[in-house]
Order: sequence, then structure tokens, then C-alpha cells
Amino acid sequence: MPVKTPMEVPVMARARRHAARIASRPALWQRLPWPLLFTGLMFGFMYIPILVLGVYSFNESRFTANWTGFTLDWYRRLFNDARILNALGTSLVVACTAVLISAVIGTLMAVGLARYRFPGKGIYLGITYLPLIVPDITIAVSTLVFLAVISLPLSLGTIISAHIVFCLAYIGIVISTRLTGLDPHLEEAAQDLGATPLQSFLRVLLPQLTPAIVSGCLLAFVLSMDDFLIASFTAGGGAVTLPMEIFSRIRTGVKPDINALSVLLILASGVIAFVAEYIRLQSEQRGIR
Repeated sequence: MPVKTPMEVPVMARARRHAARIASRPALWQRLPWPLLFTGLMFGFMYIPILVLGVYSFNESRFTANWTGFTLDWYRRLFNDARILNALGTSLVVACTAVLISAVIGTLMAVGLARYRFPGKGIYLGITYLPLIVPDITIAVSTLVFLAVISLPLSLGTIISAHIVFCLAYIGIVISTRLTGLDPHLEEAAQDLGATPLQSFLRVLLPQLTPAIVSGCLLAFVLSMDDFLIASFTAGGGAVTLPMEIFSRIRTGVKPDINALSVLLILASGVIAFVAEYIRLQSEQRGIR
């Protein structure tokens, strides 16, 4: 076995340390930020189609696949389209009416379920929130069958009644979440000071629930404006909501005016979401103070 010279020993030691560092270094695939890449891929998958839709809403051509130039004519035509405006008015009537009725009933329902005990409370609670997990097509078909059984003609009122069912569930669960973080003894203290149960509800509990009620109403409003299945199954003659009108037009192809309408709906939904988040943050800051 050859004997190593004194100069070869440090060189071999450095070589071993360098080889150890290379062996301990993670591979390239291990150094990649996979969570960040996956998140970016998911966001791109969701929002790049919306960006493309927004760009092609300014397309001068009537055919979405061909870009021929920039124009605002489709937005001008959209605001002069009587069918779109009538459908939008119908959707606003349905959404506003259903949300207002659901806000009153949902608030009373959430307070009753949180503050009182009665026989069958668990069953009633499960039935109340059932529209959150049942598919829309199931709700639509069952509602249509029920209306046929009681011989109630389809109309604008039947759309509103059907929308109240799922709006009630969404508003109720938002308010119930808020109730879990409130001190129930505040109402008792108000009644000990001479307030009636109605006064303690209106002056003590309701102001604390207002942010949750508004957030739930905004959520239900967006869902009601977006609904197609339930409205199409429960609509009568002449009652056409905005999603129904959009669906009737895209069966022959997506035109730039529908792209423009979609952009406006996305912007409106974003404003509503911003308002809801702002109200929630303001209520949390007041709670901290």
C-alpha cells in the first residue's frame, strides 16, 4: 500500500469535504418552491380565463376567436339592449326581495336556535342548513314538483320563494357564526336594568349582529343574482332572469356583448365582496376597541 506524502493528506481531506458537501446538497427538484409554484398555477388556472374574457370584450369582431381591433361598441350596445336590461331588472327584483325577507327570517331563526331550547331543535337545525349541501339541481326539481303538487302556477313569485330557501340558509349560518362569539349575558344585564326582551334584542343584540347580517345579505344577493338552475325551473312565462337570458344567447356561441356583460358582473361582484370585507374588518376593529 503506497504511503501518502504530507502534501497529499490536506488535498484528500479537502476533496472529501467537498464531496460530502455535494452529497448533502438537496437535489434541484427539492430546492424548487413547490407550494409557491402550485399556488401560482391554481391562480393562473382561475384568473387567466377571466383576463382573456376581459380583453376580448373590447374585440371589434363579432367572433371571439378573431381579434380585429379595439372598440367600446359592445358596452354601448349592452346598455341599449332592452332584453338585457329587462332581465337585469327581474334579477334585481328577485334578489332584493328574497334577501330582505331572508334577512328578517334568518336573523330570528339564528337567534332562536342559539338562545333557546325546544324539542326537535337538532332536526330543525339540520333541515334549515340542508340547502347548503344539497345540489342546486335537486332543489330546483323538488321545488318544481312541490309547486305542481299544490297546483301553484309558475311566476315571478315562485322564483322569489325558491330563492328565499337557499338565501335563508346562507344568511342564517353567517349570523349563527357571529352569535357564537357574543356574550349572552349582555341581554340578561339589559333586562336586569329594566329593558324588555324586545328592547334588549333591538338595542343590545341587533347592533352587534348588524355586520353579520349585512355580510350574509351581500353573499345571498350575489348567489341569487348568479342562480340559473333554480330560476329556470321555477320561472313562469315572461319571467326571465339575467342568467337565463345569458344562457339563451350563448347556445349559439359567445359574442363580445356577453363578454362585456360578464366583465361588468365580475366588477360588480368584486365591489360587493370589497364592501362585505370592509364591513367585517370595521366590526372586528370595533370589537377589539
